[in-house]
Amino acid sequence: MLGQMMHMPLTISSLVAHAGRYHAQTEILSVNTGGGTEQTTWGGIDANARRLASALGGLGLGPQARCATIAWNNRRHLEIYFGVSGGGYVCHTINPRLFPEQLIYIINHAEDEVLFIDSTFIPLVAAIRDKLTTVKHIVLLETEVGGAGDTLPGIVAYDALLAHGDTGYEWPDLDEQTASSLCYTSGTTGNPKGVLFSHRSTVLHSFASNLTDSIAFSAMDVVLPVVPMFHVNAWGTPYACAMAGSRMVMPGPGLDGASLVSLIDTHQVSIALGVPTIWLGLLGHAEAAGSELKSLRRTVVGGSACPPSMIETFRERYGVDTVHAWGMTEMSPLGTINQPLAKHSGLPMDAQHRLRENQGRPPWGVELKIVDPDGADLPHDGETQGELLVRGHFILDAYFHSTAAETLQDGWFNTGDVATIDPDGYLTIRDRSKDIIKSGGEWISSVELESIAIAHPSLADAAVIGARHAKWDERPVLIAVLAEGAEATPEEVLQIFEGRVARWQVPDTVVFTDVLPRNATGKVLKRNLRDKFGEVLLV
Repeated sequence: MLGQMMHMPLTISSLVAHAGRYHAQTEILSVNTGGGTEQTTWGGIDANARRLASALGGLGLGPQARCATIAWNNRRHLEIYFGVSGGGYVCHTINPRLFPEQLIYIINHAEDEVLFIDSTFIPLVAAIRDKLTTVKHIVLLETEVGGAGDTLPGIVAYDALLAHGDTGYEWPDLDEQTASSLCYTSGTTGNPKGVLFSHRSTVLHSFASNLTDSIAFSAMDVVLPVVPMFHVNAWGTPYACAMAGSRMVMPGPGLDGASLVSLIDTHQVSIALGVPTIWLGLLGHAEAAGSELKSLRRTVVGGSACPPSMIETFRERYGVDTVHAWGMTEMSPLGTINQPLAKHSGLPMDAQHRLRENQGRPPWGVELKIVDPDGADLPHDGETQGELLVRGHFILDAYFHSTAAETLQDGWFNTGDVATIDPDGYLTIRDRSKDIIKSGGEWISSVELESIAIAHPSLADAAVIGARHAKWDERPVLIAVLAEGAEATPEEVLQIFEGRVARWQVPDTVVFTDVLPRNATGKVLKRNLRDKFGEVLLV
């Protein structure tokens, strides 16, 4: 016997329609790419998303046509998120920090037909335009084309395109399994891979994000997504905020500490989301400018491990709760989020604080397990380390133009991480499987060592690699970037590890460098560091 309840498909258009209907006057503040700000509302976003969907139909696009974006976090980009997917097309957000060869590859691999770009990226697109074999339309996210028409002949202005759309456009009744958006991995090994999300997976991910024990956006919040909209759909923030009716502050291209502190204080931001390097800049400017960040209640930190020192500074100096999260493009991306359980309220305060330093536990919709090299399940005892596998309602089944058989391991996705899981489901990422250091048969976590090192006042950045060793096979070496104006010897830096890890885990030496190599999503390229410094202990 089937249940006798209405069936309505879980679609992205239902999210913006809800926001437009019941939060029509809720403000969206947007920093323009060319400077200045503008203000709209969820009602305005809904109306323009409908006009965009209608206008794209007028271009003759077929169902599931890919429409790419190379843009900052702004009002027009937000409208594209809903207008493209809601109209039955696929919104393909592109990371502009990729190499030109990678950009060409993913645009052609995705078979993008429309390319929306901010003015910042006109030279980038002009340089590769003749190699984009499927792009038929380029749209500049401005009121007028201006001089861009000389650089990119045929380009049209976003506002001019919208003028051909119908504000009375009715969202199509799509199958919830229809593809909605497309993101590519950063491609640290080989070509980037496409992750094709569905309407259903995106809506379920929004529900998971809005759970009280998750990120929990609400209609009372002012949300600042510092994480770019070209990075895993800004961690799903635009969709979850539409579901909740949250106010949003879209920061545009200015992600420096001064710009972010100004936005937080001026617009009373209550929740901000971003990667650790962004928050280092924000904290530095807040301290220098004397800002108290009074409105900010919560920061969500992901993308890489959050140093405990940063969590402590937010908490002790500003009274801000720092929520550690972990995920991947393949997971939409939310995999775990660090929120306490009721039983933790009785722990001593220092124990509660230590608990917040791991990656947290999975929300509804995500399952985790760890396995040994033969694929056998390992215990969730908080001590045993193994390869981390995941599955769930918003985790990929196969990469774009691939199959599940090529992607999954007995129905699970192998994340490439080495981790422990405790009995309550709290996850601690020990390392990437290719980065963990194996010294004399014992494992050493580079992530743990980096989290300690970055708290040193003389360091601006740090990474740990396994360097070859004549006796122990590998030993940890700290690659460090000194803070501006700071001086330190290797011995002085290594003192920070005393009493924090076992003596045999302390790095053998410190190598100072000017900058750490990073990929397009800001992650340190350990492979490059190993190539350059991997034999320093053999000299």
